[in-house]
Amino acid sequence: MTGGEPLVNWAAFGQARSELGANFVRILGYFREDGFKSVSQIEDGMRAESAAAMVIPAHTLKGEARQFGADVLADLAEDIETIARLCVERHDTPTNALEHVVKLRPLFDSTLELLEREANPLVARRPATFGRRSLAG
Repeated sequence: MTGGEPLVNWAAFGQARSELGANFVRILGYFREDGFKSVSQIEDGMRAESAAAMVIPAHTLKGEARQFGADVLADLAEDIETIARLCVERHDTPTNALEHVVKLRPLFDSTLELLEREANPLVARRPATFGRRSLAG
């Protein structure tokens, strides 16, 4: 799906985490809510063959994904936005966006899973070891 490119740019993710500080988890929660809404609106626009209905949610998803280093998701949302904008200008239906829209929800879900797993302070990390014995017990 990504052509070998990692779903998350962890350096950008780390920078966002550092810049947002204590607000990071809350804002990631907004990304989750807004992302589900944007994906649904894009899918609804595709079903209705309404390019205009796809532009704003694709633009929103692109920006929010990029903020968290979800570059592959942001690129896909940008492709959808670009196609939708061209279709609006040409008074055309967004049929060229279909293959991108089909990939959107699974990509959003898998990307969000990675982001939330990394953001979770309770995620089991590999225990520290000293010599051959684990310090975890």
